[in-house]
Amino acid sequence: MTSMQPSADERLRRWRLVLGGEPGAEGTGCALTGQDAAMDGALGALYGGAKSGVKDRGAGLGASAPSVARWLGDIRTYFPSSVVQVMQRDAIERLGLATLLLEPEMLEAVEADVHLVGTLLSLNKAMPETTRETARAVVRKVVEDLEKRLATRARATLTGALDRSARVSRPRHRDIDWDRTIRANLKNYLPEYNTVVPERLVGYGRAARGVKKDVVLCIDQSGSMAASVVYASVFGAVLASMRSIATRLVVFDTAVVDLTDQLDDPVDVLFGTQLGGGTDINRALAYCQLQITRPADTVVVLISDLYEGGIRDEMLKRVAAMKASGVQFVALLALSDEGAPAYDREHAAALAALGAPAFACTPDLFPEVMAAAIERRPLPIPEA
Repeated sequence: MTSMQPSADERLRRWRLVLGGEPGAEGTGCALTGQDAAMDGALGALYGGAKSGVKDRGAGLGASAPSVARWLGDIRTYFPSSVVQVMQRDAIERLGLATLLLEPEMLEAVEADVHLVGTLLSLNKAMPETTRETARAVVRKVVEDLEKRLATRARATLTGALDRSARVSRPRHRDIDWDRTIRANLKNYLPEYNTVVPERLVGYGRAARGVKKDVVLCIDQSGSMAASVVYASVFGAVLASMRSIATRLVVFDTAVVDLTDQLDDPVDVLFGTQLGGGTDINRALAYCQLQITRPADTVVVLISDLYEGGIRDEMLKRVAAMKASGVQFVALLALSDEGAPAYDREHAAALAALGAPAFACTPDLFPEVMAAAIERRPLPIPEA
């Protein structure tokens, strides 16, 4: 059996790439050449130097757009897309390169992902006109990729939930769903007559022809919620494309903005947000509460880290009132792949006591959460 363990030289090479430093300074005694040396230089430009608290690994990125653009090209050459996205994010956070994204040539060089979109949205108000169209193109590419990944499954899951929620046990003859009726009564099959006795009819009420559910997405646009804002905008557009769901999308900080009329284009929704600022959940829920006309057929989804800058007791009273009226209330601490962010645990516990547990939700789980809310069954809360 052939051993798959790397050779001693290969192990030294890998340690040298991990440790960095001047030749020999890291203790491996291994010198890098060719592409390895170029990879080490790209890593050193970001993770070396005084800012990271380790020995200098390279010349650094400097503050000029040309040097950063060259570095972006290098890392796309040497590393896979997933690693490039992490390195870009680190460069923006560690070296303060966000303002360079206001230059069109820089935007054309980056690897677009959800986190980059969040950064661009935070720079939206400072963005010059020369950059805005390039930024929109970058955001649109990310949004279209997300829609391709998420939309089909979301529509299928929610359509099934809507059908089941509209099912009635005493339908008119023209509303009988014969396929489900037969399956529901197979135990009543009479072989001697070669027939099924339909003891229980399954069908759809008249509501099946129109809007069945109202969904209100209430999204915290404080800076920490950037990825959640991106995913929620995409899902908002998907929901709005379904005729059986009347969708409203509301974003808030200390002010409340209704972006429902822009839901046909999630890019417009995203550029209508303004990441950062304070938080007034109570004011946002007060606005959403005024929009509810059919409580028993309404799902309100609050996406927030629950750090409330408004009136806490009023916020909780509004949630309690909505639930008492028949509204299905869902509280998400985040809608992203990163898991739960820092959040106000006291407010989360208070919501749980009202029967609205707050939890982080991934984009892949979100359709299942919405389906459960539509069908008024327990939410599929992931384990902490």
